Amino acid sequence: MIRWLILSALSVAGAVQAQGSPDVTTAGAGGSAQASNGLQMPGLRISPGLRERRFIDDEMPAFMEADDISGEPSSEVLLKGNAQVRRADGVVKGDSIHYSNDTGDVKIEGNARIMRDATVVTGPAARLNLNTYSGEIDEPNFWIGASGGTARAEHADIFGRSQMRLSKVVYSGCPCEHPSWYIKADSVDLDFDENEGVARSGVLYFKDVPILASPYLTFPVRKERKSGFLLPTYGTSKKTGFDLSIPYYFNLAPNYDATLITRYMGKRGLQMGGEFRYMGDTYMGSVSGTYLHNDRDAGFNRYMYRFMHRQFLGNGFYADWDLNGVSDDNYYRDMTTLGLNTASTTYLPRQGRVGWANNYWQTYVQVYKYRTLQDPDAPIVPPYDKVPEFFLQGARYDWNGLDLRLDGTAVRFRRPLFNGNRIGPQGDRLEIYPSVALPIVRAGWYITPKVGVNYTQYRTDWYNGDWNGLGGLAPYKRNASRTVPIFSLDAGMTFERDTSLFGKPSMQTLEPRLYYLRVPYRNQNALPVYDTSLADFSFEQAFQENIYTGGWDRIVNADQLTVGLTTRWLDANTGFQRVALSAAQRIYFEDQRVTLPGETPRENVRSDFLVGASAALTDTLTTDMAAQYNPYDNKWSRGMVSARWAPQRQTTVALAYRYQREPVNNISYAPRGQNQISLALQWPFSNRWYGVGRVDYSMSTDSGGISGAHDSPRVTQAIAGLEYKGDCCWTGRVVFQRYAVAANDTNSAVFFQLELTGLGALGTDPLKLLNKSIPGYQPVSEPTPAGTTFERYE
Repeated sequence: MIRWLILSALSVAGAVQAQGSPDVTTAGAGGSAQASNGLQMPGLRISPGLRERRFIDDEMPAFMEADDISGEPSSEVLLKGNAQVRRADGVVKGDSIHYSNDTGDVKIEGNARIMRDATVVTGPAARLNLNTYSGEIDEPNFWIGASGGTARAEHADIFGRSQMRLSKVVYSGCPCEHPSWYIKADSVDLDFDENEGVARSGVLYFKDVPILASPYLTFPVRKERKSGFLLPTYGTSKKTGFDLSIPYYFNLAPNYDATLITRYMGKRGLQMGGEFRYMGDTYMGSVSGTYLHNDRDAGFNRYMYRFMHRQFLGNGFYADWDLNGVSDDNYYRDMTTLGLNTASTTYLPRQGRVGWANNYWQTYVQVYKYRTLQDPDAPIVPPYDKVPEFFLQGARYDWNGLDLRLDGTAVRFRRPLFNGNRIGPQGDRLEIYPSVALPIVRAGWYITPKVGVNYTQYRTDWYNGDWNGLGGLAPYKRNASRTVPIFSLDAGMTFERDTSLFGKPSMQTLEPRLYYLRVPYRNQNALPVYDTSLADFSFEQAFQENIYTGGWDRIVNADQLTVGLTTRWLDANTGFQRVALSAAQRIYFEDQRVTLPGETPRENVRSDFLVGASAALTDTLTTDMAAQYNPYDNKWSRGMVSARWAPQRQTTVALAYRYQREPVNNISYAPRGQNQISLALQWPFSNRWYGVGRVDYSMSTDSGGISGAHDSPRVTQAIAGLEYKGDCCWTGRVVFQRYAVAANDTNSAVFFQLELTGLGALGTDPLKLLNKSIPGYQPVSEPTPAGTTFERYE
C-alpha cells in the first residue's frame, strides 16, 4: 500500500522550510511552534471530537492511497487497487482513480464511491472535479445527507457542491433497506442549499401502490423547512361533511413565513385561509384568517381573523395587541377543524396594551374588549369591557428584611349590549393596595406577618337611571369608596424522621401550617360588581386573603384561622415522593356579612374539610385524591379520585371521577355542578396494533340538587381510535371523535392519517387531540434521531 500527501505550493514550501530548520520547537495544545527564521506554523491541538474545517480550494491538501501509485504528484497521478483520494471536504474511492492535481479532475473506474457532508454516492464509474464538485456518474445509488434519504437512478449530473440532477430516479426519505414509501420520477433536481427536491412526473408509492401523482412534486432533502405544498389533511364530520385541506407553505425568510390553506367542506363550500408569522430582534407576531363565500348550509359569508403582535420599544417599554373576530356566533361550532375542539370558544379578546417594566416596577395601560359568542339555548350575560385599564405594580423583596408591594388599578368598565339592552351598572373603579410583610425563616420553621390597606373608589352609572332614588335605587350612590385594612399571619414548621414504606427506607415529614386572617367588616352592598366571583374552595384558596377572585369588588370580613397539616414519605436514596397526605380546615370567629348579590352568607363556625392524597404505589401505578366534606350536613361538596397505570412504554390506563354539588341558590358566581367519570387509555393489542380512546360520561343524580350540566346521563365526549405501527417508516391512524358544541348540539368526526417518516403525514393529525385527551399518551411512531454531517463517515 502506497500513501502520498499532496499539498498546495504554500503548504509544501512551509513544510520544506520547517524540516530544514534545526531550531523548531513544538507548541503546546492550542499554541504555535516558531522556527528560528520567524516562520509561524500551526501547533497541535487536542480535539474533543470531529470538527468541520474550512479551506480555500486551491490551498487544500489531498491525501492519496492505493496499492500502486504512478505519475507526478504535482500534476497527474494514477492510482490502482483500493484507490482513494481524501481532502478535508470529501473523499472519493474506486478500483482505479486518475487524479489531476492542477485541475482537481478525478476519473474513477470500478466501484466508484464519493462522500461529502454525510452524502454517499456509489456507482460503477464516475467523473468529478474536486474543486468545483461537478461531474457525472452512471447508475448511481445515493444516501443523502443527515436525513437518511436514499435514491437510485440511471444517471446523475452533479452541477456543484449543492446541486445535482437525477434521471429515471426512485427516491425515498425512509432510511430502511426496503423503504415502505418512495417517489418514482422521470427526473429529480436536488438543491441542498435551498433544501429542495423537485420531482417531475412524480408518483408517490406506498407499499408499491401509487397513492399520489403530480407533474411537479417538491420535498425537503434536509430536516429543515422549505416552500411547497404540505401533505393534504382530510376527514369527515357532521358539521362540515367531507373535509379536505391543502396547505401551501412559503419559507419566505429565516424570520418570517406564511401558509396558505385551501379547505373544501362538502356541506359548506370552499374556504380560503392562511397564516403569516414573523419575528425580529424587537418584535414578533402572526396574522391568520379564513373566508368562506356564501356558506351553502348557513346561507351567508363566513370569516375569522386573528392578529397578534408584540413590540419591544427599548428601555423597558413594550406594546402588544391581540385582535380577534368572527362573522357570527356559530362560527367555531360550525367550522371546528378536525382533531381540534374549538367549538367551546365563548369569548374572543380584543386587546391592545402599552407597558413598561424594570426590576421593581411594572405598569401598563390597555383596552380589553370581549366578543361573546352566544349559544341560543344557553345565553350568557357578556363580561365588562375595560376601556381603558391602568395597571401599576411595584415590589421590593428582602429590603432590610421586609417585603414591600404596591398593587394599583384604574379601570373604566363598560357593559356590551345584550339582546339590545345594557344590563347592569357601569362606571369607573380605582383600587390601591399597598402591603408590607416581614418573613422570618429559620431552619425547620417560618413565620410571616403581613399588613396592608385596600382602598377602592367607585364612580357608577346605575342601570342608566337616576341614581338619586328612582326605582328603589336610593341606596346606590354615584360616588362611593371603601377602605379596608388586611392583616395576616402565616406560620409553619417541618419535622423529619427516618422510617420505612413498603419495606424500603424512607424519610417522613410532618408539616403543620397555621394561617390567621383579620379583615374588619365594611358595608359593601351598594358597590357594583364588575369582575369579581366566588373562588373555588381549595388548598390554595384556604390560605388566601379573600374568598372572592378576579377584582376587589367584594372583600369579605374575616376573623379566621386556617389549620393545615401535610405529611410526606420520601425515598431515602432518591428523594422521590412516594406518598403525600394533606388536610385543612378554616375556623371562623365571626359570621360572614359581606356577600355577592344572590349569595347566601355563611353562618357556620367551621368550613368544609379539605383532604388530599397522592401516592406512587409502584413505579407504574399512581393515584390522586382530593375531596371537600361538609361536616354539618354530612355530604361531600366536591371530590376527585384518579388513578393511572403505565406498565410499559406506549401503554397507559387512566380512570378519574369528578363530583361537585350544584352551587347554593344556583348563583352564577360559583362553579357549576358536576358528576362525571372519565376513562382514557392507550393499549397495545400486538407489536403493531394499538388502541386509543377516551369516554367522559356525565351521570344523573337522584337527590340533593346535584347533577351535571344535564339532568339525564349522557356521554359528553367520546374518542376511539386504532394505530398501526408499520414495519418501516410508516404509521397509520383512524380516530373517531364525538363532542358537544352547544347545550343541545353535538358534532361527530372521523379522520385518518398515514404518517410517512421522512416525508410527512397524509390526512388529519390527531396527535394534539390524543396528547390532550389521554394522560401519558406516547406516539407509536419512533422519533427520527437528528443526523449530523458526519453520518456514514469513513
